[in-house]
Amino acid sequence: MFDTMTLTKATAGLCGSFLVLLLGHWAADVLYSADAHGEQSYIIEVEEAGGAQEEVAEVSFDELMASADIGKGAKVFKKCAACHKIEDGVNSTGPSLYDVVGRTQAAEDGFGYSGALAGLGGTWSAEELDAFLAKPSAYASGTSMSFSGLKKQKDRVNLIAYLDSLDG
Repeated sequence: MFDTMTLTKATAGLCGSFLVLLLGHWAADVLYSADAHGEQSYIIEVEEAGGAQEEVAEVSFDELMASADIGKGAKVFKKCAACHKIEDGVNSTGPSLYDVVGRTQAAEDGFGYSGALAGLGGTWSAEELDAFLAKPSAYASGTSMSFSGLKKQKDRVNLIAYLDSLDG
């Protein structure tokens, strides 16, 4: 069946393959060693888990509205200007935002609102606009408005103050 020479060649091939595998493992271990050598070059200090945390004073929404900057709100409106107009009765992809503060929700003449907004009812008070502008899809699930929202409350307050100033 098998002669001695064939058996010797097969054994040598198997041992040679094992030796190449071990040498490759050793070489990779030397090249890509993850052991730390010496001291750390920088130390990140972390706060203790049980440490006291500073409490940030909560500012009321009315105080934020009182300190709103209409000029900064006009700059924030540039994000809205692609879809909304501020002229009375001029609708675009979105409804006109002229006199929106205090207006009944989904009530701009000549604009077809999504069912999500049309079913809300109520008025666009400053607080309601703030909640809507934070994340429209969370405020009115199913709205066709694709805007992701304004994360900073100061930007939202400035924008609301600007929109409120438009109706004279």
